[in-house]
Formats: sequence, C-alpha cells, structure tokens
Amino acid sequence: MTDHSDLLAFPPDFRWGAATSAYQIEGAAAEGGRKPSIWDTFARTPGKVVGGETGDIAVEHYKRYPEDVALMADLGLRAYRFSVSWARFQPDGRGPANPEAVAFYRGLLESLHAKGIEPVATLYHWDLPQALEEEGGWLNRNTAYRFAEYAELAKQALGDLVQTWVTVNEPWCAAFLGYSSGIHAPGVQDPPGALRAAHHLLLAHGLANQRLKSGPHPAKVGLAPNFYPVDPLTDSPADADAARQIDLLQNRLFLEPVMKGGYAEDIRKHFAEVCGTEHIRPGDEEIIAEPIDFVGVNYYSVYQVSAGTANGEPTSWPGAEDVAFHKHNKRNTHIGWDVEPNGLLRTLVDIHTEYPGLPVYITENGAACDDQADADGRVQDDDRVEFLRDHFAAVHEAIGRGVDVRGFFVWSLLDNYEWAEGYGMRFGIVHVDYATQRRTRKASADFYAEVIRENGVRPGAGTPE
Repeated sequence: MTDHSDLLAFPPDFRWGAATSAYQIEGAAAEGGRKPSIWDTFARTPGKVVGGETGDIAVEHYKRYPEDVALMADLGLRAYRFSVSWARFQPDGRGPANPEAVAFYRGLLESLHAKGIEPVATLYHWDLPQALEEEGGWLNRNTAYRFAEYAELAKQALGDLVQTWVTVNEPWCAAFLGYSSGIHAPGVQDPPGALRAAHHLLLAHGLANQRLKSGPHPAKVGLAPNFYPVDPLTDSPADADAARQIDLLQNRLFLEPVMKGGYAEDIRKHFAEVCGTEHIRPGDEEIIAEPIDFVGVNYYSVYQVSAGTANGEPTSWPGAEDVAFHKHNKRNTHIGWDVEPNGLLRTLVDIHTEYPGLPVYITENGAACDDQADADGRVQDDDRVEFLRDHFAAVHEAIGRGVDVRGFFVWSLLDNYEWAEGYGMRFGIVHVDYATQRRTRKASADFYAEVIRENGVRPGAGTPE
C-alpha cells in the first residue's frame, strides 16, 4: 500500500493554474481580422512541420473558449496563463488594435473573472506578425520598438482585466531555434544574427516592461525564460567549458542582464567573438534591466554535455558548436526529454541564491506522453500524473528552502499544436479529439483537481495500487 497520509501543503495563496498559447489553441487563423504570423508561414512551408500540419484550426479555442473556461472552473484552477496573439491583436505589427481581437480577449477575460480565475497574459509566445518578419523580424532592432507599442495597446485595451503580464516567452527558442538552427519559425539559419535577435528580444522585454507599468491599472511584469541545469559529462576541463558555454546561452543570457543591470563580461565577450557588439547601443542595458516583479520559470528537463565535434549542421547554440549533448536518464517523456524533477529544484534554488527575494512562478511544466484514449476519450495517463506529482514535490521542497514560489502553471490545459511536432505530441491534461474537438479530462486532470482542492500533494497520490 502507498502511504497517502503526508500532505505536502502549499502556501494558502498559492496560484494553481494551467497555461496555453494562442497559436497552439486558438485556430480561426483567417478570422476576426487576424493576419498571418511567422508560424502560419513556416507551417505551410513543406518539410518544416511533421505531417505538414498547421495551427489553422488547432483546438478552436477562439470559438470554444466558454467551454474551455468552464473546464478550468471544474478543475478548480485559480489562475490561467494564456497568450495574446500579436498577429490577431495588431495584425500588421503596427497601427491600432484590431477591435475584433479586443472583443475576443475581453470576452475571455470577463469569463475568467466570472469564474474567479486570475488571468496572466503573455504578450509574445512566438507569433510575430509576418509583416514584421518581412522587415527583418527579430534581426531588426525596430521590432523591439514595435513590440513596445503593441504592449501599450494591449495594456490600454485589456489592463483593467489583467494585472499580471509576461512579456516574452522562452526568448532562447524565439532567437536560437528561430534564427540560428531554423527549426522553428521563421526558419532562418544565421547564428551570428540569432545572438543579435536575442538582444533585441531582451530590449523588447525592457521596453514593454516600461509601457506596461505606465498609466492606469497597476501591472506586475515578468518574463519567462526556459531554464535547464547544465552538467558536464566528466570532470575534464573541456567538458566543464562545454557546460559553461551552454549555461551562458541557455540560462544566464536571458536573466542576468535583466537582474544585474547589464551583460556580464563573459557574455559580452561571447557576443564580440560571434557577432560583434555594435547592436548593443548605449542605454539598452538600462532598459533591459528595468525592475521586474517576478520571473517565470519554464522547466522541462536538464542537459548533460561534453566537448564535441562540430558536424556542420545548423546550430541552436551560436558560438558553442563544439558541444555534444548526452542522454543520461532512462526515464523520458514521449518527446524524448529526460525526466528530472530535481532539475527544477536546482533551478529554483539557484535563482533564489543568485537573486534573493525574487518572486518566481512556474510558468510552464508538463510532459508529452503517449496517451491512449479509450472509447469514451478517457486517458489513464499515469506517467503524466507521476511527472506532475514529482515536480510539485520539488517545488514544495524549494519553498521549504526559502524560494518565493507564488504559483504553478501546468503545461498544458489542452492537447494542442506542438509547433514543429504538429499534433503528434500531447501535453494536455485534457484530451482533445482533433476530429470532433471533444474535450475529455484525463486522469492527470482529476489528479490535479485533487491537488488544487487540498492545496498540496500527497506522496504516491494518483498512482494505481
């Protein structure tokens, strides 16, 4: 028998939530005044997405959001993190807000408030308007200023209903998968340019932070990098240097300049060696370092690396091509990522040690599993239950060590479009039959509802006996 008696209790005001993003769930890609984003263009390019699948329909959240909000309420969610589609809200990346988009998002927000669910709005979850990409996208410094204008429009239109904002989601992915290896939209392969894009994304964050905090309606603002602890394969100096390079590009680049007032010497040196530093203009680092109210932690896995040999393929690590990545865990998710809850604990403790007192939200954490639905659409996803339970326990331990963790947003509420993987990887705690759009709670959703009701997790909870 499993001992279910020891509840790992969370703080009374802990925000249990779920997260989604616009392109992955909304659909209605050509409705309501929306125009193409870089992901519409990329997904329609042969060979870029598994099965040639697009987000044109996704899970029809644009039309079905009342049903989805009711699902959230049934689960007992206290908060919901969603993203505003820039390509819907400001279709050309400049000019006024699209009134049909404003009406849609206000309807969603009012529905959330009516159910007592706190909204957390993300401004950029990778859906850059295609019109801006045609001007250079994130390789173009001007995109940061267009983003600031968009942030101000969003605050004006929605700020009475949203108090908490995330500026940029996973800037590492947007910069390096989008502009270095090109395996994400817009599919550009320009490693030196990708480092400049990373700076422009950080500048965009800082400029948007300023706009969101100005004017009426107090706003709390943060950003949500994806963090990975990085370990060397051996204790050799070469492997240690490989780990240092990946940690610099994955973790330090996207939080240090925000928190410490500028780029560290070794980061600036990396820029200088790969792409130069002319793109870092006077005043940029001060803008990037505008105070934030929290950091969002997107956490999925860990890296183990060694010194390697460049294979000539496009890299997602500009200037760190001679690094090899190794699997080190027999427990993997369906997408192939190592399962390592202790990595989340390490990440949280490291952030707390480096930046004492900085509030933290787990803005994404979840698992793609090989879900098999029965005739009624039910999924007994015990592997996802175990994954979530163990990561909840890691957060509980981090709080016990003094980390100010304010909430946890499971990725994801619904099965949805998983970027270059198409619809083959299911991260949802709610199963979606893509042919009928029927939503059905998985075992993990029932488990999560119990965690929320008890405001805590029990060791062994959700595991069949």
